Order: sequence, then structure tokens, then C-alpha cells
Amino acid sequence: MSEENLYTFENETYRKTYWHTCSHVLAQAMKRLHPEVKLAIGPSIDNGFYYDFDTPQPFTEAQMEELEAEMRKICKEKLKLERFELPRAEAVAYMEERGEPYKVELINDLPEDAVISFYKQGEFVDLCAGPHVDSTGRIKGNAVKLTACNAAYWRGDSSRQTLQRIYGVAFPKKDELDEYLARIEEAKKRDHRRLGKELGLFMMSEEGPGFPFFLPKGMVLKNTLLDYWRECHKRYGYVEIATPIILNQHLWHQSGHWDHYKDNMYTTVIDGEDYAVKPMNCPGGMLVYKSEPHSYRDLPIRAAELGLVHRHEMSGALHGLFRVRCFTQDDAHIFMTPEQMKDEIKNVVRLFDEMYSTFGLTYQIELSTMPEDHMGDESVWHFAEDTLQAAITELGKDFQLNPGDGAFYGPKLDFHLSDSLGRTWQCGTIQLDMQMPERFELEYVGEDGERHRPIMIHRALLGSIERFIGVITEHFAGAFPVWLHPVQVKVLPVTDRAADYAAEVARRLDAQGFRVEVDGRNEKIGKKIREAQLEKIPYMLVVGDRDMEAGTVSPRHRAEGDLGAMDLEAFSAMLRQAVDSKERK
Repeated sequence: MSEENLYTFENETYRKTYWHTCSHVLAQAMKRLHPEVKLAIGPSIDNGFYYDFDTPQPFTEAQMEELEAEMRKICKEKLKLERFELPRAEAVAYMEERGEPYKVELINDLPEDAVISFYKQGEFVDLCAGPHVDSTGRIKGNAVKLTACNAAYWRGDSSRQTLQRIYGVAFPKKDELDEYLARIEEAKKRDHRRLGKELGLFMMSEEGPGFPFFLPKGMVLKNTLLDYWRECHKRYGYVEIATPIILNQHLWHQSGHWDHYKDNMYTTVIDGEDYAVKPMNCPGGMLVYKSEPHSYRDLPIRAAELGLVHRHEMSGALHGLFRVRCFTQDDAHIFMTPEQMKDEIKNVVRLFDEMYSTFGLTYQIELSTMPEDHMGDESVWHFAEDTLQAAITELGKDFQLNPGDGAFYGPKLDFHLSDSLGRTWQCGTIQLDMQMPERFELEYVGEDGERHRPIMIHRALLGSIERFIGVITEHFAGAFPVWLHPVQVKVLPVTDRAADYAAEVARRLDAQGFRVEVDGRNEKIGKKIREAQLEKIPYMLVVGDRDMEAGTVSPRHRAEGDLGAMDLEAFSAMLRQAVDSKERK
């Protein structure tokens, strides 16, 4: 980081510090306007900051505007932020005197040897470890926006007090705030939950919270995506397997998932024995490998699976297709020799490159290393980490280091995709695992005739198929590329006289494998076009008397408008090229 960027939002540390200070400015504004409100906590987050307050009612839009105005005043006052420390007993007494019971609880829960620090700005004091900018004057008051007020439980515990969480965001310049708010408004228009309903893709039901229902058009979209997934995997040397959804609990103890993941698993009893609904595909993949003997000549084995998995998510965390309780995980498990590791990692990254580029998605790579709660020897971990780093470096890929955030069984590469609005989504992952083959006693006979343990890669490309559909719905704003769209062509007869011709056009296109519908309603052509536009249909074929007489069609592209009359064969060739090349327009 260059010196000139040290105090800009390009520096993540400064950005978090700036937003953290904004949360204190918000809390100070709250205490000035509503002194009876009790303070909870106020951190910076990935996209701004929030503060939790103990007050029975959510804040109205007018009250939020009043808080913003008071925040701007505090920024103009240029109050110095001063840090001081107190011994535990004095700190408790200090917060009790100020009538802040949540701060008292936080202090009492700190370790015995903890340094208890506070930050003061003017008349306002908050319990805080920091850091902060040196003055409220550093915050540009006209570039601060409070964005939402939602209910939240104290310390995330549903049995505790319900608080009001106020979210906000701030930037060093007003135009940066304006750009951010414009992106937020655009994101609302692209919300996959709204588009999913409008386009007839999927639905949710109270009878199955967190369990998505795919509708006919959504299934066409999903199956087209999976067809492409299978096409790519076949070219990259994968075989496809399927493993059971429910497996004996003993298996999950053997894999280690029970010790690390049991709170997120659904369980059942079958014939008096305990079973679990799989939250991931890995143990089933181990059993498939172990079902027959292997030689080094068989390796690498690349076994892909589109497995339906179930995970118990808290109801408050559910969010459309982004956070669900069951989803299709596009896993693959690659079994290999140590000598094959680096090349196999490269092969996976090349597959990622091909599929992500098809959707116009770029990515950043994050390398996560050994966590405290890990399985296996540290030297094995370091070897795996070095191999991952070497593979992506040799491919010319940059990466960010994320220390201590690997899976419990091995280090990983996470692929964070950037969409058309610049938002990031963690989808792909490559995880090296030298532990699970040991637990399941997987073997292969080496060139030396001896038995060896294979090394395994856990790999997901899209992650969750359902979540990825949500991502690309927002990425394309529902205007899916023609190869992916559930309805590629809609034929629009201008008059009833052209109805039979429209049906014949649709039949001929359908016979060539295109997805086509006819809007034969007795409506004006302008209305039919507008509604097809709202459905984001890639191509509309307007057919009237002249088309019927000449045997032509008049295609209209949703973005480019009228393309002029042409014969059906010419249109079919144009459509075939667009589909086969997977063009994104």
C-alpha cells in the first residue's frame, strides 16, 4: 500500500476504522436525541457499519433523518477521539453510573487480563477497543447515510432482548456515496426474489421455509445450466456419480463432520439406528472410491456429483436462493498421487476460468491456511499450502492470503466472483485434503507395488446451483443470455389471420431444438411486445400479413430492437450461432 493511499478507502484497515468511528458518531447522535435509549454494540461491517440500541420500537424514516442531521453536526464539531483505560471495577462502576447495562455485561465477560478501554468524543463515551480516526471532523457529514433499521437479538441469542439495529454507510466524498446509493437502487431492481417471481422461475412456501420450489421455467433454466456443467466436466475428464441423501451417523463420525458440523445437520432414526441427512457429499464420495481397489494407473480419478444436501440454517438467515436449507452442491472429489497435485489444481482452475468467463464473471482468489481447530500434522498442512500457492502462481494468478481460515481438514482456495454491479460472491472452492483419505483408509497400489494413501481435492465450481442461479439472475437482471433463457423466442402474430402461420413458425423452430412460445392472445401487438420485453425474452418474432405472404419473419431483439424482415432459415442460423457460441447479449 503506497503512502498516498494509506488514508483512503483503498486501504481496508482505514476503511474499517472510518466506519467504526461512524458507528460512534451514530451512537452519540442517538444519546443526544434519545437519552433514554441504551447502547449495545456498534461495529464496522463489510459494507458500512451498524449500532444496536435498546428501544422498543423501530425508528421511523423521519427519526432516521433526524439522526443523520445530528451526525452531520457532530462531524462539524470536530470532536477529538481520546482513548483511556480503567480497571475492571472502575469500568463497571463507570458504565453503571451512565446507565448502560449492556456495556456492564460486556465488561464482566471480558477475560481477567483484558485491557478495558474507552473512547471519548465530547460528552459521549463508549466502551471500545478501537481503533478510530482522531477526530469526528475526519468524517464527511454530507457523505453519511443511514440505510435501514431492523430488529436484532442481543448477542445473537433469540432468548435475549430484542434490539433495534440501525445500519449506515459513509464515504470520504459525497459523489462516492451517491454512486453507492445508485448501485443499491439498481441492486433492488435486480433482486432475484422479485425477478424469480416475475419471470416464473421459483417460489417459496410457508410449508417449507428455506426449501425452494422450482417452477417450469426455472427448471428449464436450471437444467440448461446443468447440461452446460456436465458438458464442461466431460471435456475436463470427470466422471459423474450420485450418493445417497441419508447415511448412517457412524459415517459422519468417521469423516469428522459430526464433531464439527452436527448443529447444522438434520437427523433421523431408521430401523432403530441413527442416521443423518447429508450436509455435504464428501463421505459418500469416499465410499465410492473405497468400493473397489485402485492402482496408480487409475489416478487421477475425478468424480463429480450434483448432490442434494440439507443444512439447518436459522430462520432469520434465510434469503431467497442465497441462503436456503437444501441445495444442489456441484461437488467433485479428485483422488491423486502427490506428484499429480499441482497439475490437478491447475486443471481445476482452468475449468473455473472457462465456466466463469461464459457468464462474464471475473474473480479474485483467496488462499486460506490452517485454522486452530484442524486435523492432521502441521508439516502436511504446510506442504498442501505450498502446493496450492505454487499452482496458482505458475498459472499467473494473484491471490490474497486469509490466515487461519482453512477447512478443518485442509487449506483451500476460494474464488470470489464479481458481478455486473461489482458485488462479490464466494462460489468456487478448491480444498486439499490429506486427512479424510486417512480416516477412511483409502489406498492405491503404487508403481513400487506397495499400498499408498491418495491425496484428495474437494472442489465446488458453482458452489450451490440454487445460489448461483440467484447470482446470475441479478448479474443479468433477469435478461439471461439466449442459450440459457427459458424462452428463447416468442412468436407474436399481429392479427388472427397470422395465427396459423405463427404456430407453423414456432413448430419449425421447436423441431430445431429451440425453446419457443406463441402469444396468440387477441391483444394489440404493442402490448404483446411490451410484455415480452418485461419477460426479458431474447428474441420476439413479429409476424403479420406480409410475413405470411412472403414466408418471412420480423425478429426483434430485446436490446437491439427491430432487426428487419428475413426468412426463417436466416433467423434460425443467427439464433443457432448465438446459442452455440453462448453469446451473453
